[in-house]
Amino acid sequence: MARIKGIDIPNDKRIEISLTYIYGVGRQLAKTILKDAKVDVNKKAKDLTEDELAKIRTELDKYLIEGELRREVNMNIKTKMEIGSYQGTRHKKNLPVRGQRTNRNAHTRKGKGKVVANKKKN
Repeated sequence: MARIKGIDIPNDKRIEISLTYIYGVGRQLAKTILKDAKVDVNKKAKDLTEDELAKIRTELDKYLIEGELRREVNMNIKTKMEIGSYQGTRHKKNLPVRGQRTNRNAHTRKGKGKVVANKKKN
């Protein structure tokens, strides 16, 4: 397995797909990186030479990915919480941030239903 930015990319997949295992790299960015590095998109990750891997690594250094991107996203969320914006208050309350309904959905964000004391079932 080749390691890029501290991530083991799978050998049996095409390099275009393998690069998407890196946080912050999607299909479109992977295509752009491979085009700039002059590496064939359809090549498998195990067939890459060390020279091609080095080119891909230098291209990836131009973008904000992995730990830097995670840190930036977390800082943005903290800033919203500090200034008291609507999105910040939703983050604090652990509710959906982007305008979704919550009365009959959002169980992944809200968690399991909370039991209310002295409520009789009819």
